[in-house]
Amino acid sequence: MMNIQDEGEILYEVFNITIDKGQEPLRIDKFLMQRIEGATRNKIQQSIENNLVLVNNSSIKSNYKVRGGDVVIIYDYKSPEISDIIPQEIDLDIVYEDDDIIVVDKKVGMVVHPGSGNPDGTLINAIAWHLKKTNPEIDESILPRFGLVHRIDKNTSGLLVLAKNQKAMSNLAKQFYNHTVHRRYKALVWGDFKENEGTVVAHVGRHLRHRKLFTAYPEGDHGKDAITHFTVLERFNYVTLVECRLETGRTHQIRVHMQYIGHPLFNDDFYGGDKIVCGTVYTKYKQFVENCFKICPRQALHAGELGFVHPTTNKEMLFQSSLPADISGVVEKWRRYVNAKM
Repeated sequence: MMNIQDEGEILYEVFNITIDKGQEPLRIDKFLMQRIEGATRNKIQQSIENNLVLVNNSSIKSNYKVRGGDVVIIYDYKSPEISDIIPQEIDLDIVYEDDDIIVVDKKVGMVVHPGSGNPDGTLINAIAWHLKKTNPEIDESILPRFGLVHRIDKNTSGLLVLAKNQKAMSNLAKQFYNHTVHRRYKALVWGDFKENEGTVVAHVGRHLRHRKLFTAYPEGDHGKDAITHFTVLERFNYVTLVECRLETGRTHQIRVHMQYIGHPLFNDDFYGGDKIVCGTVYTKYKQFVENCFKICPRQALHAGELGFVHPTTNKEMLFQSSLPADISGVVEKWRRYVNAKM
């Protein structure tokens, strides 16, 4: 099983089943009912119709009979359990929209979907308002299942793609699963790097004692495989601006991986970046850092690039978002600080 997620909770589970060589021919819907706990024939048939079940990487029909050696992949959407979505008029920065997808530049502080502690005021509530405004006849029953295929944390800003129909959702889910989605983040992290680029490979999973936190497991005993590539963009002696490219998408992956290699994100209060990690002991320096924290009162992480193949046109699409004012402001403050020291 593989999970599709991005800096947040799981949105898809992907099951891989290799059929035993001795398997007698059997309709795939009946086979999956036997193999997947709690699965109903109706749900399986709907998944097959929406191309969420593949056999040997090809779409099939419900009457397909599995044979020994077949490889079955099932995409199972794990949307948060939400019974009602209240459309709310909330400002959205929609950078692209058509009949299949919406690309949003999420502002910092906005939760992506309702959940415990955040019943409304989320991106999904804003999207519901937008959909009702553009199409008053829309069936509100679809809103709780609106097509999230990935998400970013409340205090991470940047680009998200949402699907407007089941076909687009399943297509995008497959692209995330196959690691073909282009995702690049910019982050300000503590410390200076010896190298100009590198790769972090370490499983990411929940902390064994502090369940709200995640941590790196380099031996792979816990968590799920995670790979982050990074490139140094600019050095400021005590902090560094880096670009991170996700090969996988695990909960808090960049934040955890940067902490694991000794470079926690600037002002990340979950992973130790909200304290002075590098620098001097002088009072003026401490005051300078405190002022930087006030300019950027959250982890300095921004989803700046998002690229994928359009689910209908099959055209390559790439979207870019500039650093928001809080991160660009603190970067400029560090830039002036370094220049003054030189």
